Amino acid sequence: MTLNQSQHNCQNLSNLGAELVFTQDVLGNYHSFYWRWQNIISECSTISELSSVIDSEETKLFPLVKDTYFERIKRVLTRKIPEQCHCILCYETYSLCFELIISPILLPSGEAELVLVMGRVLRDAKNISPNSSLFPTNPDIYQQLLTNIARKIRRTLDLETIWQQTVDSIGEGLQVNRCLLLAPTDKDGYLEIKAEYCEPYYNSLLGYRFNFHNYEEIKEAILFRRPTSVELEGKTASQALSVLLVPTFYQQEFNGIIALHQCDRHRLWNQAELELVQELADQVGTAIAHATIYQKLEQANKEAEEASRLKSEFLASTSHELRTPLNGILGFLRLVLDDMADDAEEERQFIDQAYNSALHLLNLINDILDIAKIEAGKLEFELETISFNKICEDIDKFAHTQRKNKDLYFNIDLPSTYDQILLYADYQRLLQVMLNLVSNSLKFTHEGGIDITAEIIPKKVTFQNITLPGMLKINVADTGIGVSLEKQDKLFETFYQVDGSRTKTYGGTGLGLAISKRLIEAMGGKISFYSMGESLGSTVTLTVPLSQLPVLKTD
Repeated sequence: MTLNQSQHNCQNLSNLGAELVFTQDVLGNYHSFYWRWQNIISECSTISELSSVIDSEETKLFPLVKDTYFERIKRVLTRKIPEQCHCILCYETYSLCFELIISPILLPSGEAELVLVMGRVLRDAKNISPNSSLFPTNPDIYQQLLTNIARKIRRTLDLETIWQQTVDSIGEGLQVNRCLLLAPTDKDGYLEIKAEYCEPYYNSLLGYRFNFHNYEEIKEAILFRRPTSVELEGKTASQALSVLLVPTFYQQEFNGIIALHQCDRHRLWNQAELELVQELADQVGTAIAHATIYQKLEQANKEAEEASRLKSEFLASTSHELRTPLNGILGFLRLVLDDMADDAEEERQFIDQAYNSALHLLNLINDILDIAKIEAGKLEFELETISFNKICEDIDKFAHTQRKNKDLYFNIDLPSTYDQILLYADYQRLLQVMLNLVSNSLKFTHEGGIDITAEIIPKKVTFQNITLPGMLKINVADTGIGVSLEKQDKLFETFYQVDGSRTKTYGGTGLGLAISKRLIEAMGGKISFYSMGESLGSTVTLTVPLSQLPVLKTD
């Protein structure tokens, strides 16, 4: 194409209302050029005088910020998508702000080597800063973008979908390199990147967590509830040069941040963009709040259904457990009343069996009452200095008959001290926990035995505003039937039983560990369960505050 042909084609396009029309390659070379500028600068200038622009090595008409301008040219050629922007062009001593439309010229092969640039001077833009050289301008485009995004996020109550649709729509609509949605975590002061729009060749930040109190710009955005721009050097993991932070709220409560990253250039966010993201943030904040409420309701419904199911199973199991000893009591007493015993010794055996069944029934009822009191917050404790050595003596007496009948070993190994190990706890409640743990071990162990060990942890703790010198760590380990790894997390839940059939085989309501956990925590300690798996034994570990540090013996 000759220079005259190029000018002729550009002049035809200028009839569409453009004051400036030219074609250009990625290096900035003009391939055709037309500028109807005589009414703007002076009557003496003509097109023929500007024809030398094409032929000169250094054009007389050039963008004020060249790097940013040519990055946009390159992007249009790569994406093959037109872009609209403002750009300050310089000519001799003049700096004029143009509204430009940059479009790729597609070859038959589908590739693009040139762009067609059409523009008009913004006559009311005399005070535009040189730094604002390139930015989208058409308010209709913004309104359409806002409407599209709002429509998408209103169609769902799925929180993750709202997050992802938000970043995808903003990222593509505002042509940023990365757009993030950050949400507060359960840990106070921390944010997590929940959704990400990211162009190729830039690092993904999805899932990254950090304490926002370490970032003044984020705190400022949240405090003043407005978009906050940040200029960086691009040397961080985000690779960002310009960042826009937009907080989201619902009824004065902060619930997220939309972060826009421009990594390929520095970018000045214009007023239209700021208004767009602010209005969008308001809608996103509301959508997030509604989805969160819906999510919590769904979770609450699931938990209520699960609790109802577990309680139903518990009641069925408990009814069976209560009926069994009750039937035993009635049966043995009926034998006595009907003179079915052969002699006085057998009659005494019937009465003993009825008595033992009554004790079992009483223990079951006490477990149920304890759970009810714990859940109602009415269980009382008498915290005082108690002897752990005395508790171990009681446990040894309790386990003697059963472990002897099953031919199991039973070892208690305490730290070697000159004085007794004194704890700050409720004696009866701690004894109740230890008896429950030992009873479980005896019940579920058929070979081997049980080891009880203790360790002094001399690290000060504070419980109920009282400073105590340390903790006693207690392990109750057995070689019993064990528990599979996937079921261990639920062992301490109220109404949960590992295996209903197993419970029927061994007896019990499955409340023991749930009660033990609440009792130990109420006394300032912790309890945990570990097993390598079924048939591999188990270990329960609990801690209890020390009333004073014992004097350890040294070899």
